[in-house]
Amino acid sequence: MKALYGLLGKNISYSFSKSYFTEKFKKLHLDYCEYRNFDIPDIEELSNILNENMNTLQGFNVTIPYKEQIFRYLDEVDEDAEKIKAVNCVKLLDGYRLKGYNTDVYGFEESLKPLLKPYHTKALILGSGGASKAVRFVLGKLKIDYRVVSRKQKNDNLFVTYKDLKDYIRDHYLIVNTTPLGTYPDVEAKPDIPYDRLADKHLLFDLIYNPPETSFLKWGRIQGAQTKNGLEMLELQAE
Repeated sequence: MKALYGLLGKNISYSFSKSYFTEKFKKLHLDYCEYRNFDIPDIEELSNILNENMNTLQGFNVTIPYKEQIFRYLDEVDEDAEKIKAVNCVKLLDGYRLKGYNTDVYGFEESLKPLLKPYHTKALILGSGGASKAVRFVLGKLKIDYRVVSRKQKNDNLFVTYKDLKDYIRDHYLIVNTTPLGTYPDVEAKPDIPYDRLADKHLLFDLIYNPPETSFLKWGRIQGAQTKNGLEMLELQAE
C-alpha cells in the first residue's frame, strides 16, 4: 500500500517540496512513498482531500496561506505550535486524527544562528502571517528585540507600519522578510523599506528561496548588507 504525503497550499506549483521529497524517497529506496501537491483555492477543500485519501495519507506540509487556517481541522497541536499559533506540518494519528506541528521554528533558528553578530540585538519582521509568527518565536527565544512591520497601524506596540521604518532601520540590524513579495514569477516585487539606509551591519534574511536572490536581498547587497535566502531554512524544516 502506498504511503502518501504532500503539501497543502494555494498556487504552489513553484514549491520545491514535491521534487525534494520525491528525490529523497528515491535515494532511501522508499518506493512505496509518494508526495503530491494539494493545491487548493480554499481551505474547506481539505475535507475532500482527507476523504479521498483516507487509506493512504500519512501527513502533509502546510504553506501559505493556510498555516493559521489549518487549526480548525486539527485534533491536537504540538506545544510549540500552539504557542506560535501557526502550523506547517500535520501528522495523521490513529483514528484518523490530525496533529499539527511547526518545523519552521527549527529551520529558521538553525539557519539564522551562524550569521548573528553581537550587534544583532534588534530586528524588524516584515509581514504578520503564519511564517512571521514562527520568526517571532525564534527571536524571542534568542532574546532579540523585534518589531513586526505591517501595512496597517495596529493597537500594539510590537507593530509598526512601513511609514515608520526610517525611525527603526538605523539600529534594527536584522531584517527578516516573511512576506511573499519577490517570489517567482513576480521577481521584481520587494518590500517597501528605505534601502538607502541599509549598511554593512545589516543582515537581511528572506524566507523566499525562489529566486535565490530576491529584489529585497539584491538591494540589501548593493548597500553592503549581509544577505541570506530561505533555502537552507526550507531544507532544515523539511528534514
